[in-house]
Amino acid sequence: MGETAASLGFDPAPGNPAAVLALTKKLSASAASLGEASRVVKALVSHSSSWQGEAATAFRASLSQDLPRYLGSAHTSLAEAARRLTQWHDTLVAHRALAARYASQAAAAKTPEALADARRLARELAAEHGAAARRVAHTLNTAADRLAPKEPGFLASTWHKIVDDPGDALSNASAILGAIGAAVALACPPAGLAVMLVAGGLSLAALTTHLADPKFRKPLIDGATKGEFDADFWKSGVTLLGDTAGTVPGLAVVASGAKAGTAAARAAMVAAPEASALSSLSTGGTAFRSTTWSTGLAIQQVENPLITWAVRTTNPVVRNSVNLVPPAMGFATAVLDYGPENDTVEHASTAADGVRSTADDTPSAFAKSKQAWSVMRP
Repeated sequence: MGETAASLGFDPAPGNPAAVLALTKKLSASAASLGEASRVVKALVSHSSSWQGEAATAFRASLSQDLPRYLGSAHTSLAEAARRLTQWHDTLVAHRALAARYASQAAAAKTPEALADARRLARELAAEHGAAARRVAHTLNTAADRLAPKEPGFLASTWHKIVDDPGDALSNASAILGAIGAAVALACPPAGLAVMLVAGGLSLAALTTHLADPKFRKPLIDGATKGEFDADFWKSGVTLLGDTAGTVPGLAVVASGAKAGTAAARAAMVAAPEASALSSLSTGGTAFRSTTWSTGLAIQQVENPLITWAVRTTNPVVRNSVNLVPPAMGFATAVLDYGPENDTVEHASTAADGVRSTADDTPSAFAKSKQAWSVMRP
């Protein structure tokens, strides 16, 4: 198109029809392949009904959910892009033919008026050509946006993780509340105890949910029976240890209250056999609440023996600050679990949780349970 630009001073219809046509053929072939892939996937799902078992269920679920939709969307998008490019090819050929005519008129012009007229027509063509190119570009960008699924937003991603793995969601909620309760307890022990009792309940719920999940148990079983100590084994092991350590102190507190409540109810029945059973239950309930609360406040003051030994020569302010480090680590790893998928971050979080559970959660749970047991002993 060098002669056109030389005659008119610019190229009013830039583009390469042959390159556009070649791209159109590639897009059409890709669209056809995606259409065939979508058909094959649907056939696999429909013909796998005779295959039974856990693996078959997982196979059908993985194929019947998002994959056919994504394939269908990509097929539609590429087919639309190919159709629009075909139209653009035809438009480009027509525009370049007009540009060549206007260039010939400009080259043959004998007067300034004739040259100006040819260039005016070329500028009008350039404006029309540019508008058509922008429309095609917008269509192609829209088609490209539909080719792949969009990454969900933070809230949607978080909700999906909670729904997909409720056990981990409960563990994370327990860790977050545990950190909040530890910080609140420094200023207001009763309020901190209330938060930490809720955290203990969440740990119990997480423990039962995890143990009931075959996907959670499998790495542990494979590690014990086959020696497969992979990343999944360590993640499940650390999670199990953390859930257990978070559950035991709360159960010990409730057990001490239950023992006191039962003893009080029996004593009330012996002292006043003519009284109603409801009266005895009321007495037992009062004893249960007061003992549970007092035992909880007592074990809340029990510090991690390892940390206490390590900072034994420092003042209470420093010890309190150090005691907040492990809960803060749990808070951080729980929050990171809802960030973008990253193997390095996940492995680092597992390692941090393992250190925290070994050095803080387990020793603290043992010391606090020992304190609660001393209350239960006659």
